[in-house]
Amino acid sequence: MKIIILGAGQVGGTLAEHLASEANDITVVDTDGDRLRDLGDRLDIRTVQGRASFPTVLRQAGADDADMLVAVTNSDETNMVACQVAYTLFHTPTKIARVREAAYLTRAGLFDNDAIPVDVLISPEQVVTNYIKRLIEHPGALQVIDFAEGKAQLVAVKAYYGGPLVGQQLRQIREHMPNVDTRVAAIFRRDRPILPQGDTVIEADDEVFFIAAKANIRAVMGEMRRLDETNKRIVIAGGGQIGERLAEAIESRYQVKIIEMNPARCRYLSDTLDSTVVLQGSASDRDLMLEENIAEADIFLALTNDDEANIMSSLLAKRLGARKVMTIINNPAYVDLVQGGEIDIAISPQLATIGTLLAHVRRGDIVSVHSLRRGAAEAIEAVAHGDSKSSKVIGRAIEDIALPPGTTIGAIIRAEEVLIAHDDTVIEAGDHVILFVVDKKQIRDVEKLFHVGLSFF
Repeated sequence: MKIIILGAGQVGGTLAEHLASEANDITVVDTDGDRLRDLGDRLDIRTVQGRASFPTVLRQAGADDADMLVAVTNSDETNMVACQVAYTLFHTPTKIARVREAAYLTRAGLFDNDAIPVDVLISPEQVVTNYIKRLIEHPGALQVIDFAEGKAQLVAVKAYYGGPLVGQQLRQIREHMPNVDTRVAAIFRRDRPILPQGDTVIEADDEVFFIAAKANIRAVMGEMRRLDETNKRIVIAGGGQIGERLAEAIESRYQVKIIEMNPARCRYLSDTLDSTVVLQGSASDRDLMLEENIAEADIFLALTNDDEANIMSSLLAKRLGARKVMTIINNPAYVDLVQGGEIDIAISPQLATIGTLLAHVRRGDIVSVHSLRRGAAEAIEAVAHGDSKSSKVIGRAIEDIALPPGTTIGAIIRAEEVLIAHDDTVIEAGDHVILFVVDKKQIRDVEKLFHVGLSFF
C-alpha cells in the first residue's frame, strides 16, 4: 500500500516505523529536515521536506497515485487543508486527519466530502481519555481494551504472590471457575513473550493478558491477583484537554479534584465542570498535596504536557501515600524506564493513537488494532467475510487454521454472543475474530487470512 504520512513527530514517526516494517511504500513529509534525516536513517522510507498542505509538496511525495494520506502534523488546520487538497487535486481514496480542537469535532457535517473531505478523524485526547477511563473502572488492570463495542474485553494484570492461579497450570482456570469461560492470550515474563499452553505455569510478576466477556472480567482478575478496592477518590494533575474531558466523563461516579497552574484555566474549569473540585497550584507542591490529603487518593493522574513534571509529581504523590499513580509520558524512551516502579502505569498517547490509525491501514476488514505492552505485540479485531470456498477461516475449526507463528485466536464475537476460542470452535461468516500477534513480522500473513478470494464475488 502506498501511504503518505504528513508530520514526522511522535505519532507520525511511530506510525512510519510500524508500517515500514510491514512492506508498505511509505513517504513522510515534514518541515523539519533533522527529524526526516533521523527517520530516513532508521527506516526504509522516502522523506520530503516541505509544508504538508502545499500541492507541490504532496505531488513530490507521490500523491498522484497514493492509496492513503495520513495527516498527523501538530496543526489541525494544516491536516484539514491537506485532506482537502488530496481530495480535490489527487483524488486520494482514503484521507485520515488528526484533529485535536473540540470546536471542530462538535460541528456536524463539517467533515463530509461536500465540506472538508476527511474519511477518518482521529482525536488523540478522546482516545487517551477513554483509555484512562477504562483503567479507572478496572482497579488492578495495567491495560483494558474493548472489542465489539465492549461486549468482550482484553485485560492485562500483573500476577501477584498469593493469587489463586499463581504457581498453577493455565488449564486449572476451568477448575477454579467452572462457570466462567476465559482464555489467556499472552504472557510476558521478564519482558519476553510466552505463548500460553495448557501446561504453562503462571509465575508471580508475570504480565498476563486474558480475554473474557465484559461481565466476567472481574472474576478472572481475582484469579491472578488480590482484587483492589473500588476507586472513589481521583486527583488529576493538569486541567488541559485530557484532564477536562476525563473529569467530565467520571465526575458523576467519583470524587474528582483537578490541580491546575493557570488561573484563567481554573476559572474556566470551575464554570464548565459540575462537581469536580478545581485547585490552583502545582502538583509538585508538597504542602498543597498534603493539604489536599493526597494519601487518601485512590488514583493520582499526571496529565500535563510536560513529561518531567508528570514524573516528578507522580513520584511525590506515591511517596505521600496515593494508592495508585498513572502518568502520561510522551517520550517513548521514558515509558519503560518509569513503569512498574513508583509509577504504576505509564500511558503513551502515541501508542494509544497508533492503534486507532492502524485499524484503517490494515488490509482486510480490520475493526480495531491495539498495541500491547508499549508496542511489543498487537491485538486485532477482524471480521470474517465470504464462505468456506473463498475464505481461509470460515467453516474451519481453529485447530485447522494455518495461523502464522506467534499468533493465537482468543475469542469470537457472534452477534451478541462472546465465544472464547477453543480448538474445535468453528468460525462463521460475520464473526468478529480477536487475534493476538506476538511477532509483528507476521501481521501481513494475519491480514491475508481475512482476505476474501475472488471466487466469492
